[in-house]
Amino acid sequence: MTFAIHTFGCKVNIYESEYVTNLMQQNNYTLVNYSDEADIYIINTCTVTNEADKKDRKLIHTTRKNHSNAILIVMGCYSQLNPNDIDADIVIGNKYKSKVIQLLDEFLNNRKKIVKIEDLSNANFEDMYINRFINHTRAFVKIQDGCNAFCTYCTIPYARGGLRSKNPQNVINEVTNLVNNGYQEIVLTGIHTGRYGKKLNTNLENLLKELIKIKGIFRIRLSSIEINEITDGIIELIKKNEIMAKHLHIPLQSGCDNILKLMGRKYSVNYFIKKINKIKKEIPDISITTDLIVGFPGENDDYFNETIDTINKIKFTKIHTFPYSRRNGTLAANMANQIDGNIKKCRSREIISMSDRFEKIYYKSKIGNVYDGIVETRSDGKKIVVTTNYIPVLIDEDLNLINNTKVNVEIIKVLDDKILGKLG
Repeated sequence: MTFAIHTFGCKVNIYESEYVTNLMQQNNYTLVNYSDEADIYIINTCTVTNEADKKDRKLIHTTRKNHSNAILIVMGCYSQLNPNDIDADIVIGNKYKSKVIQLLDEFLNNRKKIVKIEDLSNANFEDMYINRFINHTRAFVKIQDGCNAFCTYCTIPYARGGLRSKNPQNVINEVTNLVNNGYQEIVLTGIHTGRYGKKLNTNLENLLKELIKIKGIFRIRLSSIEINEITDGIIELIKKNEIMAKHLHIPLQSGCDNILKLMGRKYSVNYFIKKINKIKKEIPDISITTDLIVGFPGENDDYFNETIDTINKIKFTKIHTFPYSRRNGTLAANMANQIDGNIKKCRSREIISMSDRFEKIYYKSKIGNVYDGIVETRSDGKKIVVTTNYIPVLIDEDLNLINNTKVNVEIIKVLDDKILGKLG
């Protein structure tokens, strides 16, 4: 039988979809493109915003409508929170993805709808193990799941459950196997990665110290980490060890203390700026990117201008901007002073413009520098090299570059929409 899979959302979802794909293929199911005719369609959903929910519902509806005779499996965060709203043959939350073969066999035997959802507040880590990635040059490794931060705007603690982590030796074994299978760069990912190991009497810093010892490993990259979880030891590791990528994605969410308090974030603007300045002083070449929410309830013009001021002080390499999304069941949904949608759009455009400017400034400051990196092929067929500080350098030379090859690249020019380089 053939199957197709579509993934919405974060790197954790990408990892889990890759695991499901591997599992299906190991059990003699054949992967086809989602646009092709298949016997089974799998949708791995996201629920981080209302817009994400809309995309989930649209694809579920169109898949059901256009492929009415196929088996439809819907899994992930949207499934976890909205199982009764989903018209699918098998509905799986954020546990039992590893049981997809058994659940599929059960459905094939009796043709009765299966809904497999469980309370995740005290769930154990669902071990998954991957030794290859079909469509990615870099390999993701999920080391952690769940979140107990309960930011007032976020449903993810309900969709993903409490903090839990993969056993450190299992992480080491998985990374070692991926490196032995030729993957040069490993991206460590989780829902709240900086809290890795909380219930295992270890932490992220300890794990990193072990992973950099793996024979043949070229680069380790962190997908995201909170500002108050970046220890001095992690900074030291990034500073002194070439294996650690010189890039950190650190969510700010707001540059105004009053809004941070309303959001339930656990730091102040002053703390954030001081920590960023320390990181930049220790690692001058580092690229720091961030997430920002605009239009949070109560964010008046003065508070938004405080965020603008904070951003100008920090000068992130790139800012991923999201208009506040009102989520049922969260504290922020019932807060006073909800912001008009047009104001959110205007503020988003302003932040995106700032981000574009900072991005070009950062890239232009690196002209003439030589970095090592991994060759990748973009969707348009162009070859790029992704450097340690996450600069996607386009190689226009007519060279037969092979994906996943380590090369040195010199940045020679920065244009409006691309960074040009030559092999050095």
